[in-house]
Amino acid sequence: MVRRPVAWVAAIVLFVEAIGIALLNWFLGVVVDRQDMSLAGLDSDSMATSSKIAGLLFGLYFALCGLAALLVALRDRAPAGFGRILLISAAVVHALLGAFAVGLVGWGAFAFMMVVLGLILLILMAYDRRPDPADAAPGNGGGSEGGGDGGGAPVTAPPAPSAT
Repeated sequence: MVRRPVAWVAAIVLFVEAIGIALLNWFLGVVVDRQDMSLAGLDSDSMATSSKIAGLLFGLYFALCGLAALLVALRDRAPAGFGRILLISAAVVHALLGAFAVGLVGWGAFAFMMVVLGLILLILMAYDRRPDPADAAPGNGGGSEGGGDGGGAPVTAPPAPSAT
């Protein structure tokens, strides 16, 4: 199937993006520090430091999302719990960054963000719940329709009240 290679590619892209975003913010912090200018009265040292810290935190966030995708690729199972929440939040972040990137950077950055968004969504959507073998057993009706619990127990009607 295609879902395991997609998870591998998404993990690699998220790790590369984590390194890239951390280096970009670090570079911007160095540039602001060397400018020795203030923006609306803010100290350039505090702007440089905050840019570096934000880059490291954002890079760690993307690295954690890459780790979640890597675990999906290694286990070949759907992400659960915290990993699923991380990947959903990364999808939302990439959608928002793509929307901002169109106006600020251009269509190339938008296309990259949409490719990463697509990879993350493929991870989340391709790992649907596999059918339970007990549901497909003969005599079960092929599923759990009729309000049954899906555990293979036959659905019977309640006994009729007696007239005595």
